[in-house]
Amino acid sequence: MRITTVGLDADDTLWHNETIFRLTQDRFRALMAEVAEPAVLDERLAAVERRNLRLYGYGVKGFTLSLIETAMELTSGNPPGRVIADILAAGREMLAHPVETLPGVDNALAELSQTYRLVLITKGDLLHQEQKLAASGLGDLFAAVEIVSEKDAATYERVFARHGTGAGEAAMCGNSIRSDILPALQAGAFAAHIPYPLTWAHEMADAPTGHPRFAELAAISQLPAWVTGLAVSQS
Repeated sequence: MRITTVGLDADDTLWHNETIFRLTQDRFRALMAEVAEPAVLDERLAAVERRNLRLYGYGVKGFTLSLIETAMELTSGNPPGRVIADILAAGREMLAHPVETLPGVDNALAELSQTYRLVLITKGDLLHQEQKLAASGLGDLFAAVEIVSEKDAATYERVFARHGTGAGEAAMCGNSIRSDILPALQAGAFAAHIPYPLTWAHEMADAPTGHPRFAELAAISQLPAWVTGLAVSQS
């Protein structure tokens, strides 16, 4: 069996993302300090985000709306005007935040693109993800870009069939066990997990330790050698 296609997640795999969300959440705690304790605020925000995912999807815009909704719930529908204004300002700043690629990304993708078809597979707001990809300078290395509403086995089956030779000849790389690893394995692909220091609670899941198509890598710089090793071991 050969490997023809490598799928890559974007946020917290190619560039920093969760760090920006955490900083904004810290700012929200400060804004709401007189209303709720940090632990209460975090719990309520997490519940609101989970409830809103099916409506707003993933990304900064949905997060900003969830911040506003949380503020309204904790103030009985009457948050101070300055709080709403500050939340909206924070959301705009997140959208305009510079893209900072992670160490080793440029070289790893350049090396992989010489042999394999690279496909970016990411969740989030379409416009914002397109803007981040353009700002990253990595766009020309990808044969295709798929910005999806959810990552499940059907998504990976469809994407790898459309842009490759099927999931069985593909490898997926990402920082989220829940979104990048488990459904890719279910679809029949290989999968490499590259942890990021911070993980959104919604993306938490247990690693499939011992799975024959799964690997845990310390950094994306190890990805080219791992994929090449798959091609050799499966030949």
